[in-house]
Amino acid sequence: MAAHRCGLSLVFILIFSSLACPSSCDALEKANENTGEKQSVSDTPREVNTDGSIAAEDLNERQWQSTDVEVDRSDGTKDSESFTAAAARDQFQEELVIRPLHSGDIYASFQFRTLWDIDFLQERQKVSHYRLFPKSLGQVLSKFSVRELHISFTQGFWRTMQWGQPFIPSPPGAELWVWFHDTVSDVDGNWKELTNVLSGIFCASLNFIDLTNTVQPSASFKPLGLGNATDHRFLRYATLPREIVCTENLTPWKKLLPCGSKAGLSVLLKSEKLFHSSFHSQAVHIRPVCQDEQCTSKAWELRQTLNVVFDLYTSSQGKKEWSLFKMFSRTLTEACPLATSSKIYVDITDNPEGELFELNPVTPLLSQAVVLGDRRTYSVFDLTRAETFGQLCSLNLLLRWKGDSGDMLRPLLHAERYVAGFGLQTGEIHTVIYNNHPYRAFPVLLMDSVPWYLQLYIHTLTVTSKSRDNKPSYIHYQPAKDRHRPHLLEMLIQLPPHSMTEVTVQFERALLKWTEYTPDPNHGFYVGSSVVSALVPSMVAMNTNFTQDQPLFSSFVPVKEESSYFVRVYTEPLLVNLPTPDFSMPYNVICLTCTVVAVGYGSFYNLLTRTFQVDEPSLPLEKRLANLIRRIRGVPLLA
Repeated sequence: MAAHRCGLSLVFILIFSSLACPSSCDALEKANENTGEKQSVSDTPREVNTDGSIAAEDLNERQWQSTDVEVDRSDGTKDSESFTAAAARDQFQEELVIRPLHSGDIYASFQFRTLWDIDFLQERQKVSHYRLFPKSLGQVLSKFSVRELHISFTQGFWRTMQWGQPFIPSPPGAELWVWFHDTVSDVDGNWKELTNVLSGIFCASLNFIDLTNTVQPSASFKPLGLGNATDHRFLRYATLPREIVCTENLTPWKKLLPCGSKAGLSVLLKSEKLFHSSFHSQAVHIRPVCQDEQCTSKAWELRQTLNVVFDLYTSSQGKKEWSLFKMFSRTLTEACPLATSSKIYVDITDNPEGELFELNPVTPLLSQAVVLGDRRTYSVFDLTRAETFGQLCSLNLLLRWKGDSGDMLRPLLHAERYVAGFGLQTGEIHTVIYNNHPYRAFPVLLMDSVPWYLQLYIHTLTVTSKSRDNKPSYIHYQPAKDRHRPHLLEMLIQLPPHSMTEVTVQFERALLKWTEYTPDPNHGFYVGSSVVSALVPSMVAMNTNFTQDQPLFSSFVPVKEESSYFVRVYTEPLLVNLPTPDFSMPYNVICLTCTVVAVGYGSFYNLLTRTFQVDEPSLPLEKRLANLIRRIRGVPLLA
């Protein structure tokens, strides 16, 4: 019976398998046909690693081939687009510029550029998919209707007279300026919410930005992207000069990169090396840009920059010898798989024949670019080429000095600022602007934002050049309101050739409430840097065509004239002492009061609660012996 049951069960299994086989075989044939079609369509050369695995970029493209993007329109309908078409238009580029400085230090500038081919500034358009562009920033732009966003975190002060002009300047501390879309009704409300959100994204103290340190410049900060907005009601600018930059700010900044810190140039961003430097600045710039000359297609550009200057004595032990490993404790082994361009530029303008320093390894690729009004020559290392890494599959650039670097050419524009005066009642702010051009005069736009507790006397404002009065051609002044807004002063000043122009204004220190002082009030109060903006005459013809392929470090600021280039210079922040009460006085009063209360009340309470007894004098020895005998005999005792 058991064998019969097993036979019947086997027959049923064979019958069911025969019935199910045709459908499954048809499905398999269809699947094979589909895969064959996909292979025929995507039968292009693929990059294969040494272990036979396909490169991460191809895997990422395959992963998103079947993904659709749904865009919500104003009429309630949804348009579905294949992601492969949109993904092909997104681009990511990374660059590292190494510039040896005449002081023996070395300047390294990282540039990461992400292009996002989408325009969500249209009304009621929502974006639900992100590939290379970070979703956290995309949602911020969409929610708060941001047209442009520029934020920087800087530790240290850029020494212009020793290092020259940086590619992208930034003031010490934190700086944030934002252009909102003209459809925003409550700009202050959006600004407040935006600073709180950015404070969480970058793990910074941007939530301390409020109306007391926010200004609306009328001419200083124009949009760097599409559009020539002139309505400064939609512009907000604020600085936190005391903001400390550390690892907790660098980590979220690196997470915005498509490859993070796993591949490409971002592997060099090691925090313990970056912060062991003379100057460190990291920034995020977001703006709309054109993709062609006719501007038929638009895109959003996210540019992440990181500038660092390594000191000769602290980082290199006094030896004029630099390498990637000595600067960053790491070498390069590959480019970011998602990057369309990954290059390293080494400035060899002052070293045409190799007499100043030796660069190893030697590359045959050379490039020329006009940077800050000067034509520079660079050795280019293309990380997308396998021969760049050599047989060791590792790139470690080495710069070894051979002789003295000589003197550096003085920058054409330089500015500095300091506080004069004595006492804690009045003072004077001096801003000095230098025009080092030998025969050209040019105008500069000076912007000063002074806190409300420094009460400016605007009638004492003086501008002198070569010991003569220099009347500004444009002045915009917005007085401060106590505990509501700061002072804003903008002036357009003509700088004579080879001159020093000094701007002075007197102020009086205000008295703060005791709750408005910082935890260390005797350290002083910081005043943000002055901003000097100018179109400086160029030594060579500037390139006004932005559609051709240019290095990232030379294409950030739009150039509209061949004869001049735009420069923004920041002065030092000020440290001002205010009349500070003796905060140890309450402690002294509390201690004295507690001592008086303890002594006075304690003595009084002791007198009220203590019981007193009269202590009779003791009898002599003879009487005590006699009383003992009398007690035994039962007779009365002696008194």
